[in-house]
Amino acid sequence: MQIPLVDLKSQYETIKNEINEAIEKVLSSGKYILGLNVKSLEDEIARYCGVSYAVGVASGTDALVLALSALGIGEEDEVITTPFTFFATAEAITQVRARPVFADIEEESFNIDPAKIEEKLTKKTKAIMPVHLYGQPASMGSIMEIAGRHNLHVIEDAAQAFGAEYKFSRSTKKAGSIGHLGCLSFYPTKNIGGCGDGGMILTHHEKIAERLRVLRVHGTKSLYIHSMVGYNSRLDELQAAALRVKLKHVDRWIEMRRQNASLYDELLSSSKGLVTVPYQVPSALHTFCAYTIRAHQRDRLRDYLTKKGVGTRVYYPLPLHLQEVYAGLGYKRGDFPVSEKASQEVISLPMYPELKEEQIEFVVREIKNFFSQI
Repeated sequence: MQIPLVDLKSQYETIKNEINEAIEKVLSSGKYILGLNVKSLEDEIARYCGVSYAVGVASGTDALVLALSALGIGEEDEVITTPFTFFATAEAITQVRARPVFADIEEESFNIDPAKIEEKLTKKTKAIMPVHLYGQPASMGSIMEIAGRHNLHVIEDAAQAFGAEYKFSRSTKKAGSIGHLGCLSFYPTKNIGGCGDGGMILTHHEKIAERLRVLRVHGTKSLYIHSMVGYNSRLDELQAAALRVKLKHVDRWIEMRRQNASLYDELLSSSKGLVTVPYQVPSALHTFCAYTIRAHQRDRLRDYLTKKGVGTRVYYPLPLHLQEVYAGLGYKRGDFPVSEKASQEVISLPMYPELKEEQIEFVVREIKNFFSQI
């Protein structure tokens, strides 16, 4: 049996007519950049996420870069984030010439540990950038409390967590709507993915939204009149049209992901001690952009599953503080032991809404077969 890590074709087949119709309308309109679909998608996602403004950009990475730029974060500033995340998180900080400062993660959730954030604060700290890894929100209550006490901005990297929720004592909020800015990615494999790259920035602040709209189009408010140096980072109409279709289905898809995760959990429950299923934080709704377990003999298990036709991925095999590009920051092995341990143990299994029960059963059976042989 061949089971891919992600199966985008299966999702397309379920909404093929809707997607094709939406794209045909864009092609026939002759309006391909920052048109009606982009504006409508921004309004629809703002409502869905519970924010006042949403600004579409060209990618999730650009969303992070423009968010930092809009807040005026730059040279000699420091931004605290996690070393256990995709490179774009820290890359965006470096792109605006600020310094990424890493804080270790929580053992169970893989998200940045609020207790470690305060240890990293200096006079140069301007923001905290938590990542909602694998689809589960970070500890936003504690993070926002720290930010409030120290007058810091919070930029949520919610690239993997569209539709996820964090529960406060008196309210529940969507990932990306809690901090001063929230950054989304519409990379095809995300909870809601386009037919290419795309991203969006969420905010409650009108002036920040206005600045973002200027920044994404070369720093101009009107054609050929430039008030600042900006970027070429526009979400195109084709992507927006496809995403508007998918937004109608995303809650159902997230529930299907959660059902698949529950089945994995149940079937893997007898393998305790050999694998550890994802921990679900009581105060959060996990959306399982990735279903990531810890496993002994991780690399050997991955090789075995590959031979059996099961797609897997390691997110992420080398923490950012140990990447060659960040050698100049002065970190060394052992500085962030929880992140380093996770990087040696995590493996993500096939996860997508259309994943069938028999496919999950096959994956788990092969995991158990592997451990029975060692």
